[in-house]
Amino acid sequence: MNLKRTFMYRLKTICLLAVAAVLLPACRSLQETVAASPEAEAGILPAALPEAMQRKYDYFFLEAVKRKEKGDYDAAFELYRRCLQINPNAASALYEIAQFYLYLKQPEKATACIRKATLAAPGNYWYKRTLAALYLSESKTDEAIRIYEDMSRQFPTRQEPLMALADLYNKKEDYPNVIRTLDRLETTQGKSEQISMNKFRIYILMKENKKAFEEIENLAKEYPNDMRYLALLGDVYLNNGKTEDAYKTYKKVLAEEPDNAMAMLSLASYYDKTGQDELYKQQVDTLLLKSNISTSVKAEIMKSVIMRSEQGSKDSTEVIAMFERILRQPQPDAQLPMLYAQYLISKGMEEESVPVLRQITRIDPSNPVAYMQLLSYAVKDNDYAEIIRICEKAVEYVPETLEFHFYLGLAYMQEDRKDEALATFRNGTSMANEKSSKELVSDFYCIIGDLLHEKQLRNEAYAAYDSSLAYNPDNIGALNNYAYFLSVERKDLDKAEEMSYKTVKKEPDNATYLDTYAWILFEKGRYAEAKIYIDNAMKNDGGGSDVIVEHCGDIYFMNGETEKALEYWLKAKELGSASKTLDQKIQQKKYIPEE
Repeated sequence: MNLKRTFMYRLKTICLLAVAAVLLPACRSLQETVAASPEAEAGILPAALPEAMQRKYDYFFLEAVKRKEKGDYDAAFELYRRCLQINPNAASALYEIAQFYLYLKQPEKATACIRKATLAAPGNYWYKRTLAALYLSESKTDEAIRIYEDMSRQFPTRQEPLMALADLYNKKEDYPNVIRTLDRLETTQGKSEQISMNKFRIYILMKENKKAFEEIENLAKEYPNDMRYLALLGDVYLNNGKTEDAYKTYKKVLAEEPDNAMAMLSLASYYDKTGQDELYKQQVDTLLLKSNISTSVKAEIMKSVIMRSEQGSKDSTEVIAMFERILRQPQPDAQLPMLYAQYLISKGMEEESVPVLRQITRIDPSNPVAYMQLLSYAVKDNDYAEIIRICEKAVEYVPETLEFHFYLGLAYMQEDRKDEALATFRNGTSMANEKSSKELVSDFYCIIGDLLHEKQLRNEAYAAYDSSLAYNPDNIGALNNYAYFLSVERKDLDKAEEMSYKTVKKEPDNATYLDTYAWILFEKGRYAEAKIYIDNAMKNDGGGSDVIVEHCGDIYFMNGETEKALEYWLKAKELGSASKTLDQKIQQKKYIPEE
């Protein structure tokens, strides 16, 4: 870890794992050195060092800093110790030594060092802030408060001590001191919404409601031309039961600024809280149809309308009608259409959500959520033309979302557009990165392997399968297909057997995987074992596949059951096999290998 010189001004925990064993004995020897003397605790410190001694101190201190920056912590510690032997009250060395104690989990000694440093350098803000932080870490709240109070007097332009004091007094529920501290902050900062609201909250807790309301009233008076504070005063009235005062305040704001969105929204809340439903609806309608109201505000309004509906009648017709009125207007972004689509989907109105989702993709072509929702509908309906339409646009605007490439490729395959499918899957792999799903990328390469093998590009296909298994060694689709194609070529049969065995272990009732494994055993001349697995394949619905049934006949023949083999070959013919080799097997009543 590279420790910078800023450690002289900020207390940080340093990583000393490599040198902890070296430091522990040295730290023990330093205990007496760093213990604050009665004179130091009283603030009586020695006079300045003689010039020669000061030069010696400076040399050792600078060397210590260099060693620490290089990570040579044991040497750095020893040099800081030498500094304190020269001047036991040197604040800079005490501050550095404290960091070693912190790492060594000796906070009491660290605190003693920092406390002594603050006495040696009473004008150093950072030493005192560090001491206060150490006191807080030891749950010594009163001591921390004492330090922060001292800092607030010594450094009146700094706000951090006062903010820390307000927080600490609040945690102690010492509300008078919270108010006193906030008043001091206000003196340095001027009136602000944050301070006034904090004082309002504290006055309410103190049950001094009159002072609470006066606080916000004074804030509004402080900024008479900023209607935001007057509207805020109205909200305070409304949220604390002073509804008539709230109404008058909102009307006053709107008299000055008729389009003030904050006051208009607050007035709607007033109508809602006072049970004036018609006026509430009118106010909401006015807000939603105003062009100068941001879509973020409108979205929040619609969320409250939805919540209000769900807590009441749960009648979606009114909510839908409001959305429809809004969406007739040009939309600068997709926030409101997205909210509407989510609402429709939550109500099970999938068909109604489709045009809204399409509107979203027009407004925001880079919105993956809308594409994904539309895609889910198309996949459920097996509508390959729609899948292609959605995904072609999605991969153009959000190419980093691999799922769109995947479904586009699958849809192309269903439409017998194999070359386009291969290009799509390859493009998808080019978009993969370290955050991509390894399982999904593996599936991409598996399908690429299948497509390449179909094009008789066997070496390229096997390379794709290798890539697939590199991303996901347990991809059983890749394992099975790779193994089967190797067995058909009668090459790398040991590798094929190993891969195929993984598939039957994982899915022991899968007829396809059982057939592959049986065929590999057959090619290796292990006919009795092959018969066990092909029988299991037939028991698990393999009898419907002409390939599996023909393999069954081949295996039975090599196990000496010629008549049974002939039955299976004839059945494979009935199932639609057009293999010329199968015809020869039937005619000659013997196994003939594929060429």
